[in-house]
Amino acid sequence: MNLIGDERLDYLLAENLRIIQSPTVFSFSLDAVLLARFVAVPIQKGSLIDLCSGNGVIPLLLSRRTKGTITGVEIQERLADMAQRSFDYNELSDRLRMIQEDLNVVTPQLGHARHDVVTCNPPYFLTPGKEELNENDHLTIARHEIMCTLEDTVRVSSELLKQGGKAAFVHRPGRLLDLITLMRQYRLEPKRIQFVYPKEGREANTILVEAAKDGKADVKILPPLYVYDENNEYTPDMKEILYGKRD
Repeated sequence: MNLIGDERLDYLLAENLRIIQSPTVFSFSLDAVLLARFVAVPIQKGSLIDLCSGNGVIPLLLSRRTKGTITGVEIQERLADMAQRSFDYNELSDRLRMIQEDLNVVTPQLGHARHDVVTCNPPYFLTPGKEELNENDHLTIARHEIMCTLEDTVRVSSELLKQGGKAAFVHRPGRLLDLITLMRQYRLEPKRIQFVYPKEGREANTILVEAAKDGKADVKILPPLYVYDENNEYTPDMKEILYGKRD
């Protein structure tokens, strides 16, 4: 494995995989792990797309849940390269691949209405003034709607999906109404919503939403997911998600 600069090779413990990360370029967050566990995927075959893929953590995690092909789309060349090297290291490049491209122009390359699942962990924050932007360009692009907007990610997800295909997003609760409005605008009907809380008694800080293309209106609100217990330790649910076991 050829690591560049301050890159390191970390474990994805529950899946027994390794992933290249860099504190100054990109490291995945818990949100990506939650999305990869939340989305419904075909087990035996199918075509899956991960938009705003970063260092490829969601394709790696999904590779343990499906035997289908998974394509990550990431605009930043450095991150896309990190992801592809991780795929190669884990000997998954026969099913996983990374495309370094602007998601706004990727549909003709990937194919219109050909895919079963699209996942997306988009930039969360509207573009602020220059004085508020992170000095690190890699992190700024990952966190702020500079290279793509929430509407872009929803529109492209709809373009890529077959009728009945699933789109799954993770975002902040404050953008829930924006996300649902955009989904319906682009023929994606919300079907499952889950709120994630840092601990009991606190406000939710993450939402997970799955929609079906041209689906009927019938949304289910799943049980809440708590990250920490009263002792500030991971809850049994989180231990299972992160480590593959509850204790």
